[in-house]
Amino acid sequence: MRLGTAIVLLALGAILTFALRVDVSGVDLQVVGWILMIAGALGIVLELALWGPRSRRRVTHSEGYGAPAAGGPVQRTTTDETY
Repeated sequence: MRLGTAIVLLALGAILTFALRVDVSGVDLQVVGWILMIAGALGIVLELALWGPRSRRRVTHSEGYGAPAAGGPVQRTTTDETY
């Protein structure tokens, strides 16, 4: 579950729990709202715990130097990634 999905679940659960006052036979919307809020909060915690520390940093260096005999300038690009 991605962070955006978890936030949507949390918001939808809060709406069902606190904002709606509708009676549906056989379904308690407040309980469904609490379940969705718990699932959303758990998704946010897991997303931040599992993927937060794994952020990668990508640094790209580009430099141009003299033109070869065949034509235009040559550009060299190097990419460094840290985990």
